[in-house]
Amino acid sequence: MAPLGASPRLVLLFSGKRKSGKDFVTERLKSRLGGNICALLRLSGPLKEEYAREHGLDFQRLLDASTYKETYRRDMICWGEQKRQADPGFFCRKIVEGVSQPIWLVSDTRRTSDIQWFQEAYGAVIQTVRVVASEQSRQQRGWVFTPGRGHSASLGHL
Repeated sequence: MAPLGASPRLVLLFSGKRKSGKDFVTERLKSRLGGNICALLRLSGPLKEEYAREHGLDFQRLLDASTYKETYRRDMICWGEQKRQADPGFFCRKIVEGVSQPIWLVSDTRRTSDIQWFQEAYGAVIQTVRVVASEQSRQQRGWVFTPGRGHSASLGHL
């Protein structure tokens, strides 16, 4: 069932590998459609905010592409997986609270459980979008291969 008060006409769930261009595409779409029509939602925001709160860390520094974030990345991923196992909709519910625009762009759908939650909550208005970039393009954007980064429930490595 959809969270109270939320009734989007279209929800686009974006997935793709790191540095594939998901943020670029979703920000361009929002810019073209306008903020009164389109909401840009990021699952990583509430994850990082809750992780920072529970671990006494600087939330703002976890949002940027810093070595600070990289220091905590592995633990933050494990912590997020534990939260999702206990409650698959935990982060999804947080990002849709109070959203009133008719079009939602979820820029970082990385888990099949996230897609399942949105499909169960919003049904036919859900569309998935896969953003693909060559390894060369991703490297030019700062991506570096890191062994052990994939997760079985993750869409990022597909």
